[in-house]
Parts: sequence; C-alpha cells; structure tokens
Amino acid sequence: AIIIIGAIIATTSKRLVRCVAGLAVSFTGVAGVYYFLMSPFIAMMQMLIYVGAVSILIAFAVMMADPEDHTGTSNKANILASPLGASVGAVIFAALAILGVKTEWQKFPNEGSSDIEQIGMALLTSHSMVFEVISLVLLMAIIGALVLARKGRS
Repeated sequence: AIIIIGAIIATTSKRLVRCVAGLAVSFTGVAGVYYFLMSPFIAMMQMLIYVGAVSILIAFAVMMADPEDHTGTSNKANILASPLGASVGAVIFAALAILGVKTEWQKFPNEGSSDIEQIGMALLTSHSMVFEVISLVLLMAIIGALVLARKGRS
C-alpha cells in the first residue's frame, strides 16, 4: 500500500517537490518489502541509495530548474494514451499475479548465522576503498549542485 500510495503521489501531483516526496515514499515501501523478504542488508542499501541519494539529487535538480521554463510542454493530450497505458499495465499486473500464484516458492532457511556478517566484513576490509571514492564523488556532486544553484538564480 505504501508503494502504491507513493507512486500515485509521484505521478499525479502537479508540484515537483510533492512528486519527489511521493517517489521517496515509494522507495521506502520497496525497502520495507526487502526487509520482509528477510533481506535487511538490501533494505538498508535501498534506503541509503534510493531514498537518500537519488531523492536528494532529484530534489537538487528541482531546485536548479528554472521555474519559468516551459519549453517543450504541450497541452494536447493523446486520447489513446490513457487506455493504452492502463491496458498494458493491467496485462503486466495479470501476468505477474499469475506467475506469483503458480510458482512453487522455496522456504528461506532459518539459520543462526546470516550472510550479513560476511557481506559487512567484505565491505569493510577488501572493498572499503569503493565507499571512500563513492562518498567523495557524491560530495563533489552536492557541492557542485549547490554552487550551480546559487549562481543560476537571481
């Protein structure tokens, strides 16, 4: 329900800030799905990468956009766009629902030790340089976006 509500907010809102907030809510719902699928590491990465970084970068893009720039927008709506999109969405939903019902799902083994410890040790020992480089790149992108946003608007 959280994913669907966030997606509806992201696609139907007229204000860009509300669209970004709806997208963040939808990403948070996806992280909840990962958590309930017994994968807390992927849920944490979903929250850090998509809810944190991607939503913040989209918010920076919204701040940098010129509020009076309306080039390329058209008020003409295609009559076939809504029914065609709804029918394609219904077919995809039906196919995924049938696949989900007919698939024989395996049970997740409940063992005492999880793979999260092994992933954490690998990320903090042999792959620690990746985190440092990514953090520097994101820091430079945020500083650059702030400089451009400050100079770009009067």
